[in-house]
Amino acid sequence: MKLFNKLSIVALLMTIFCACSKEPQIISTVEPVEDGQWQCFRKEFYLASGAGVSLKIAADTKYWLYVNGELVVREGGLKRGPNPTDSYCDSFESVPNLKCGKNTVAVLVQYYGRNSFSHRPSAQPGLWFEMDCTFGKVVSDRSWKAIRYDAYWAPADENPKGQKQYRLAGANVGYDARKAVDFAADDFDDSGWNNAVEVSRESAEWGDFVLRPIPQWRWSELLDYKSQIVNSEGAIECILPYNAQVTPYIRLKANGGEKIVICTDDYWIGEARSFKTEYIARSGEQEFETPIWANGHSVLYYVPQGVEVLELKYRESGYDSDFVGSFECDSEFCNTMWQKAARTLYVTMRDNYMDCPDRERAQWWGDVVVELGEAGYLFDSRAHLLTRKAILELMHWQQPNGVIASPILGWYKSELPCQMLASVGHYGFQTYYMLTGDNQTIADVYPRVRKYLFEVWEPQNSGLVKVRRGGWYWGDWGKNIDKPALQQCWYALALKGFVQMAKLTGHRSDAMMAEQLLDKLYYSFNSTYWNEELQHYKSANYKDVPDERVQAMAVLAGLVPEDRYPTLRQFFATYYNASPYMEKYVLEALCTMGYYEDALIRMEKRFGEMVAAPYSTLWEGWEYTGGKGMKYKSGNGTYNHAWSGGGLTILSQFIAGIEPIEPQFKLFKVCPNLATLNRVKSVVPTVFGNIVMTVQKVDNALNITLTVPQGTVAKVVVPQGYNSLSCDGKNNTELTLNAGEYCITATK
Repeated sequence: MKLFNKLSIVALLMTIFCACSKEPQIISTVEPVEDGQWQCFRKEFYLASGAGVSLKIAADTKYWLYVNGELVVREGGLKRGPNPTDSYCDSFESVPNLKCGKNTVAVLVQYYGRNSFSHRPSAQPGLWFEMDCTFGKVVSDRSWKAIRYDAYWAPADENPKGQKQYRLAGANVGYDARKAVDFAADDFDDSGWNNAVEVSRESAEWGDFVLRPIPQWRWSELLDYKSQIVNSEGAIECILPYNAQVTPYIRLKANGGEKIVICTDDYWIGEARSFKTEYIARSGEQEFETPIWANGHSVLYYVPQGVEVLELKYRESGYDSDFVGSFECDSEFCNTMWQKAARTLYVTMRDNYMDCPDRERAQWWGDVVVELGEAGYLFDSRAHLLTRKAILELMHWQQPNGVIASPILGWYKSELPCQMLASVGHYGFQTYYMLTGDNQTIADVYPRVRKYLFEVWEPQNSGLVKVRRGGWYWGDWGKNIDKPALQQCWYALALKGFVQMAKLTGHRSDAMMAEQLLDKLYYSFNSTYWNEELQHYKSANYKDVPDERVQAMAVLAGLVPEDRYPTLRQFFATYYNASPYMEKYVLEALCTMGYYEDALIRMEKRFGEMVAAPYSTLWEGWEYTGGKGMKYKSGNGTYNHAWSGGGLTILSQFIAGIEPIEPQFKLFKVCPNLATLNRVKSVVPTVFGNIVMTVQKVDNALNITLTVPQGTVAKVVVPQGYNSLSCDGKNNTELTLNAGEYCITATK
């Protein structure tokens, strides 16, 4: 009985000690902190129980959370911010490694202190922490211990032209193990640390908190490299299985003071540079894992003489979504194209969709539109959360005059008119809705989209839209771009998407207005831009090589009469101006016109060198010279660029022929058009389960097996070149199939 009373009193005292009614504050260090520097915050507290604890935590910018010496959150936080004034905040329903009695949390924070693509720094680095316990709170306030953690520093950028890095958020990392704090120790001495400084929300410029809209990152255990060599520069080059986001690890023995430099083969990007790590060794045996991720096909360790390397490993990380979809056929080129596009997509997903994971990590919306479409055929539904985040960021950063621009979240405010039309239109927001059924997000951004399309852009009485130069009069990478005609096509596609948005959100009059504009645009486009003598579309003043981009986008926008398809077919076999970005739309136009074989032939002609190259990802430009830096004629090309992966969508959506008719694939179309292929197997993820289809040519027939998930309906359409479908005794040109497994035969 006496023992019970003593334990009860102790538990009561612990609970009282933990209980706190004070609101959490933004806290920082006494020492000033600049871009690329680090802070450490530490707090001891008592709990009656480690259960029933939740946590909200925010930092500018990234944080590593240790609980009782164990690292429980690795690289938490997101680049800022959801809009021009506010910040993201992580939320956890439980906190690992807490215990009854005394607990210690330590939070290491890295500050991204410069405006850069897809990030806006605040005026004050720091931490905000609110842990809800059963009987109270543990919050960030001046009682926390805090230091600028000078074991970390930011080595200088190495741009050959001497320019400060302005694209990438974050910085190189230097780490001096001689100054290290052992966060794994419960009782390390922080008596020399100052108390934290409380900072007001206003002066910190953190604004309000928006809960993190995407999952925490996925992390592997430490992994072995495929192989390693000593390269011609004397570096230990460790080969990765594919292009990946990794944090390199080293275990070594040193005398102390030696510097090891770690980077990937993707550190050099033409005249730009990505991230590297410098490690200063202490005396004796030690291990180190760089906290920042980089990507590449190999990791390079520059190790000075006198240092004994005991072990080299890496940890892979990335966006937390499973690879579910697939595409397989009897063409090695098509299989590799699909797989490289999938790998390219995954390495360009993290805080935001990226154009590339090395040079700038920026959310350019031309790339995002390609990526979000691919994600619907590759990943589980968690990937769509990244699309939703991108949509809300784009529109919540809309300028007062209605202009939208990307990449947002930083110093860059130039509107690329064609990319912005792509984002809000058929291939952007409307495709997101068809993949997710998320009408709330569409409703949230609808007024902003309307303002952009009808107040920023200027539709004319003819139905054509006034050509808009924006902040960057960009139509595509490369040359021979007929921008005035191209803008009409993108505007038509934006109107097409807006009609669906207006109907979905109950704005019937807006839908009718947009439909009338589309009708006028159809007739005016053909009367203004069709050149009867040359037999293709062009602007009156356009004098360069004929532009297949305009022909393709006119087809996709529904502006081309079908009797002109045969004429344009020859055009696409003659002209090759489009970048890897716009090539996706050229290939889709060929499929839309029914020229599937032409599409496969052109895809291999255009992407053949990329697909055959010894890299697991697709490049930014067409040229490939190999070697360090992947130097392109365009100057700063990357060998992992999101906009080049559109072939994945072409193969899954048009060759395998599976696409949604109603949101979330509740009703979906199946119309495989194999063209030069003999067999295809396609898996398409949905929230109801996977659509699985195999197709095999057998003599004059096409045998199809199809799994229709519960809660969905398949509309099977007779493929091109066949006359009838038969299944379970039914014969028709179209079959409507409820959930189940089916064997279908298409005959000529």
